[in-house]
Amino acid sequence: MRIEDEIKQVKFKNEFLKAEINLAFTAAWLEGNRTSILKPFGISIQQFNLLRILKGQHPKPSPLKLITDRMIDKMSNTSRLVEKLRQKDLVRREVCIDNRRQVDIVITENGIKLIDEASKVVESNIFCESNLTIDEAKTLNVILDKVRN
Repeated sequence: MRIEDEIKQVKFKNEFLKAEINLAFTAAWLEGNRTSILKPFGISIQQFNLLRILKGQHPKPSPLKLITDRMIDKMSNTSRLVEKLRQKDLVRREVCIDNRRQVDIVITENGIKLIDEASKVVESNIFCESNLTIDEAKTLNVILDKVRN
């Protein structure tokens, strides 16, 4: 559906403003869909992102800074997310052997099982896949990278 129809706006000041509004609307739409998909797993989008980062590092522990640097949502409170996941037995904290002031985070077996299951569901619900060709997806990636430069 066209952005004009989605937000009930007939005219935009210019195509650049329309593109930014369209991008923001689409990001929020994707986030809403992803939130619904993750709800049965009892985790948020940010927790999902954090668990995927830890799974990618597994079996190596990850310092909080590494996780924070790799988060998609840069406004996430990584310490708070880690604590919530720790309470669910999905991650654990370990004191770093080389630097006792540093706390490392490690994904647990429960965390690995959950992220594997959630990832399968998320990956089977990629909305772009049913609406775009592979060439269109490549072009979209180039354009999105260009927007951030």
